[in-house]
Amino acid sequence: MATYTLPELPYDYAALEPVINPQIIELHHDKHHAAYVKGANDTLEQLEEARDKEAWGAINGLQKNLAFHLSGHILHSIYWHNMTGDGGGEPLAADGVGDLADAITESFGSYAGFKSQLTKAAATTQGSGWGVLAYEPVSGKLIVEQVYDHQGNVGQGSVPVLVFDAWEHAFYLQYKNQKVDFIEAMWRVVNWQDVAKRYAAAKERVNVLLLAP
Repeated sequence: MATYTLPELPYDYAALEPVINPQIIELHHDKHHAAYVKGANDTLEQLEEARDKEAWGAINGLQKNLAFHLSGHILHSIYWHNMTGDGGGEPLAADGVGDLADAITESFGSYAGFKSQLTKAAATTQGSGWGVLAYEPVSGKLIVEQVYDHQGNVGQGSVPVLVFDAWEHAFYLQYKNQKVDFIEAMWRVVNWQDVAKRYAAAKERVNVLLLAP
């Protein structure tokens, strides 16, 4: 039995128009995300075989593949729920996301400063990558991470709560090579309710994480 499975989309392919067209959503979810799920499962099988045979010649490549595919699966699973056709705007206490709004202000000085940093982090990734808003449990604050591929430049223990996919497959069919335009448009579909739930859950988990002193 496979360890990982492709999650269903929480909306139909056309739900995020005009920010993201249906063709991109279908290809992105059904092909690209599915490939990461398959890659993670296949790598786990290869690692099991290596253990059985005590054959470790390919261990470095297998561990890298597991990190790549598993992180791709996890980030995409968050990505789909981070978006909604009814989203966008600024997180406000009036919408029930006051704790998140306060944390953003405390961590970045202002919502505008946070938005600018995450936009730049996502838009300037070299090659393929992500811009990520994460809860960092040692400081108890939110940080922005610039992730290369799926798993690089990540603070250990940090929990992603909002992710912007900056791989070309996320936007090229619609935005061509204008990554910045795509990232700017992404703010119109952010599901702040989902982000707030992830932030609250991350804070609750802090006592079960092994933290640095």
